[in-house]
Amino acid sequence: MSTPKKRRDMDVMKLMMSDYEVSSGESGSVNDFYVKFHGPKESLYEGGVWKVHVTLPNEYPYKSPSIGFCNTMYHPNVDETSGSVCLDVINQAWSPMFDLLNIFKAFLPQLLLYPNAADPLNGEAATLMLKDKKTYDKRVRNMVQKYAMEDINMEEESSDEKDSMDFEGDEMEEFSDIDELDMSDL
Repeated sequence: MSTPKKRRDMDVMKLMMSDYEVSSGESGSVNDFYVKFHGPKESLYEGGVWKVHVTLPNEYPYKSPSIGFCNTMYHPNVDETSGSVCLDVINQAWSPMFDLLNIFKAFLPQLLLYPNAADPLNGEAATLMLKDKKTYDKRVRNMVQKYAMEDINMEEESSDEKDSMDFEGDEMEEFSDIDELDMSDL
């Protein structure tokens, strides 16, 4: 097994073994999956749950993954329509030293706790945050209530079963070489 493939498999397995729920993407490939992400505590996004689409390029970990929120996220650094994330550490400063757990345990929580209005993907959210923080905070909380509550996500997932399947059975065949991994590396 090639080093990038081994690393990809280890990183996906570490994510699956962590507190994050991971489900297969439409392609069924290990390079395409979804992660259930909870808003960080003591933030405007606390209590919200987002389905995050992750696509790993064949060059991962040397090339950064593509990350996007599936349900609506109101944030200066997230495109409200596409869910694309503007985060330097993922887009420009990515290093093979980072892994998927870094994204979900550090990078995304930090992004939600400390929005960067100077580099927006959602100009309206950035402007509102800078000019009327109280209204911005209220809008974020309203959007979390409307689009990111657990019960809303569960209804959406049950209506589209193919997106909510866990990696099991035949889909795990891509992990057939996983037993070659030294579990102490995890």
